[in-house]
Amino acid sequence: MEYVKGLEAYRDLGRTAVTLGKFDGLHRGHQKLIHKVSSLKEQYGVNTVVFAFDMIPLYERLGLPRDGIMSNEERRRLLDGQVDVLLECPFTEEICHTEAEAFIEQVIAGIFHAKYVVIGTDFRFGYEHRGNARMLAEFAGRCGYELFVEEKENYGQREISSTYVKEELKRGNMEAVNDMLGYSYTIAGKVEYGMQFRRTLGFPTINVHPAKEKLLPPNGVYITSVKIDGIWYDGIGNLGVKPTITEGKQMLMESHLFGYDGDAYGKDVEIRLHEFHRPEEKFASVEAMMEQIRADIAYGKERFVHKRG
Repeated sequence: MEYVKGLEAYRDLGRTAVTLGKFDGLHRGHQKLIHKVSSLKEQYGVNTVVFAFDMIPLYERLGLPRDGIMSNEERRRLLDGQVDVLLECPFTEEICHTEAEAFIEQVIAGIFHAKYVVIGTDFRFGYEHRGNARMLAEFAGRCGYELFVEEKENYGQREISSTYVKEELKRGNMEAVNDMLGYSYTIAGKVEYGMQFRRTLGFPTINVHPAKEKLLPPNGVYITSVKIDGIWYDGIGNLGVKPTITEGKQMLMESHLFGYDGDAYGKDVEIRLHEFHRPEEKFASVEAMMEQIRADIAYGKERFVHKRG
């Protein structure tokens, strides 16, 4: 997959099948759009493009928190091998004030030479969000593309959306989050040197700082799987600030892996969060913390045995 940052860096690939949106989380609704452009490639041989609005510049201008379900790097990794091009378009003032009609003519038809356009039912674009599926349908004939509007996927009684995923993520409802995503919510990053305090207690861990733009679930202990050097290890991890042993406020994902005794420092890892186990807490003593860690590890190991049994 070719990754492109900004419309000016896109190289002409001829006629394309393009899908557009924010693609925050790449949940099952987004995957439906990506599956559609992939099927059009198989049928008609066109190149596939995912056009993702990068909202971080807008959030920075407005002073809003950057609370994406996934980081841009995580999105790139997840899409790799599924489409020909991922184009991340920073949501600048210029893009924000582009009229919807101009966006269709200059970007969709002009830059991408779209033969097929795939969107969800609620896709909006252009200045003041005037562009929608109806406008794209009206321009299809004159701009030479065929429009496909895909219905939403559902979870329970609601349509799956990034907003819905975020609501459940804030509650720590990882079962709902992972069902809506279609994969396990992941924290990815490089393993950093820590205090090595837990190693001295017999519970070695790997430490990863989550991406700043990423929305995190509640601080606490989670059942996890960790990918190191292409191998997945079961484990249990604490997301938070380690209040028993530090006074800091920097968020850290600290994971203890079952059956791993290698040196992971400096390696890129992926950490899947399967289940929220308990909230993070400040213990009265290190001994009390160690006792709880032993119980957490026992629970985690039993949980994996039960799931696989």
